[in-house]
Amino acid sequence: MESGKVLLGVLVGVAFGAALGILLAPEKGSVTRRQILSKGEDFGNDLSKKLNAFIETISKNFDGMRHGGEELGAKGKSKLDEIKRELKNGIV
Repeated sequence: MESGKVLLGVLVGVAFGAALGILLAPEKGSVTRRQILSKGEDFGNDLSKKLNAFIETISKNFDGMRHGGEELGAKGKSKLDEIKRELKNGIV
């Protein structure tokens, strides 16, 4: 399943739960709104932390792949230079 669909499903679930909570809440409206706001802020903070961790992981993986590519390129260039030297010297 695509991550966009999962995120959309989570957001729809949160919205539905909030609406249901307002309709069935035993507290006064102002108290319920404060509770919903608090929960929404908590959810937003958790989502932000997870997103930042995801971005950090992706960045580390990208840097690792880039470094590996640079290393592989340097090895290939070294091998090519070695073959060129051998061809010039008539060793091959």
